Amino acid sequence: MSALLELRGIRKDFGGIRALAGASFTIDRPGIYGLIGPNGAGKTTLFDCIAGRQVPDDGQILVAGRPVQGER
Repeated sequence: MSALLELRGIRKDFGGIRALAGASFTIDRPGIYGLIGPNGAGKTTLFDCIAGRQVPDDGQILVAGRPVQGER
């Protein structure tokens, strides 16, 4: 069975700033999840990549085992 959401090595740069450096995680079942971290840690950038508002520079985002649009 495939994970509901899987991120593999998501990287996103803005000029000389690396916002995400290999973010990876798996969500296997429905539930309420949160992501915490300090200001500037890349939380919004990560959510924007999942939602398709930003295209990751590297890595994969899979929903139910299938790559989402914008995969590189």
